[in-house]
Amino acid sequence: MILEKFQLEGQVAIVTGASKGLGQAMALGLAEAGANLTLCSRHQEEMEAVAQEIRAATGRKVLALEVDVTDRSQVEAMVERTLAEFGQIDILVNNAGINRRVPLLELDDATWQEVLEINLTGPMYTCRAVGPHMIERRYGRIINVASTLALVSIPNRTPYAASKAGLALFTKTIALEWGPYGVTANALCPGPFDTPLNAPIKNDPVAYRQFLEKIPLGRWGDPRELACVVVFLASPASSFMTGSLVLVDGGWTAL
Repeated sequence: MILEKFQLEGQVAIVTGASKGLGQAMALGLAEAGANLTLCSRHQEEMEAVAQEIRAATGRKVLALEVDVTDRSQVEAMVERTLAEFGQIDILVNNAGINRRVPLLELDDATWQEVLEINLTGPMYTCRAVGPHMIERRYGRIINVASTLALVSIPNRTPYAASKAGLALFTKTIALEWGPYGVTANALCPGPFDTPLNAPIKNDPVAYRQFLEKIPLGRWGDPRELACVVVFLASPASSFMTGSLVLVDGGWTAL
């Protein structure tokens, strides 16, 4: 049956930046599809609360870890802990990210570096850490959460747009390198979603209206809508799909 291709029973997923917003919704979606999880963020209490909610809702095993993805040693320890706990890693969702809204001429070096380290270097560390395991097993699903700003941009987003564009091409490159070993890599490019990261825009009536005017569907996305796409990309249903940029933006980039 076709729906069996979307099931994740017996699989293990790592989701970074899973303590809130899109990460939390995607983690729940993966668990509902059958996956056991390692969830991480820099906020242990928030992460454990989310893990407990998912355990209660789905009955899945969920490991909650405090991890800074810009610290290579912490990332490698997370992968080792996951393998010790579950014995395998089938899915990696690189969702940890930040946005700093500032004009280029007001941008300081520290802010630029912070955004690139979390949004681009972090995914490199996690992919490099899980890659040998996936290649050895000749199976893996890597989903890097980029953004529509990897393809189009708006003012005052220089570090964010640059990091997400870099992540998109990083994804295509590892898709080429690891495809022969059965490991797929795709970049998810969300548009405006109702998350804490976008609260400054949602709470600004003028900015919010300007965004809505550019979205053909006339609304922002619900994080659960993105979870559906993640389950597809993480599942056997996407077996012939790699190196793709998957836009989920209500038609924003179609304008």
